[in-house]
Amino acid sequence: LQEVLHMNGGEGDTSYAKNSSYNLVLTKVKPVLEQCIRELLRANLPNINKCIKVADLGCASGPNTLLTVRDIVQSIDKVGQEEKNELEHPTIQIFLNDLFQNDFNSVFKLLPSFYRKLEKENGRKIGSCLIWAMPGSFYSRLFPEESMHFLHSCYCLQWLSQVPSGLVTELGISANKGIIYSSKASPPPVQKAYLDQFTKDFTTFLRIHSEELLSRGRMLLTCICKGDESDGLNTIDLLERAINDLVVEGLLEEEKLDSFNLPLYTPSLEVVKCMVEE
Repeated sequence: LQEVLHMNGGEGDTSYAKNSSYNLVLTKVKPVLEQCIRELLRANLPNINKCIKVADLGCASGPNTLLTVRDIVQSIDKVGQEEKNELEHPTIQIFLNDLFQNDFNSVFKLLPSFYRKLEKENGRKIGSCLIWAMPGSFYSRLFPEESMHFLHSCYCLQWLSQVPSGLVTELGISANKGIIYSSKASPPPVQKAYLDQFTKDFTTFLRIHSEELLSRGRMLLTCICKGDESDGLNTIDLLERAINDLVVEGLLEEEKLDSFNLPLYTPSLEVVKCMVEE
């Protein structure tokens, strides 16, 4: 799964770059981001006045990637100026992480103009912000122990490391017939299988990356959580309906629909809180 799953690359009409936007999410999260950075800078961690090491886990590709980087850099500079300390313009080393097939090249092509914009708008000289790629699954080790100051991830942890086991009965029949993920219509055993996989993955994520952080470092995770049971259809529900329509119209075999399960799970807010507290 790690070697094949990725957002659509390139800049065409069906690319992730042309069809994804979460400016509203970034705007809502920015005050929390600034507070995390403020706590980080006040912690006076080793070498933080020389180089702040940051990673964006699940960065995807296209312009959205650099919008996140922009907000992190601006928050560091803004808080540094407010604190009136030596951290006004430390070097920032940012690692962009996503799966191996992610279109990192589409991000690299934007870097020259991005660096120039940072210099013009933030007064950051070329070379004071260094952006690297770190391909790999964020459910595995990415950095040495106690090496990172700040880890960030936005709208990524709904993606599981694998499709849960137990979605096919002993007779080889789909336990989630006509459904492509863990929805309100899924049988209880399917919902439990997805929850178990999420619990395993999220626990692994927190354990591994907490070890990569320096003591008193910070981690900011923005997750998609389940809303009220009365919420309407989401985009995955609409996709599921469209695929079922293809089956009804004879354009897709029913067996292919029944064998297709997305490695996607949105937990409740309570589940996430409990796992973090544990």
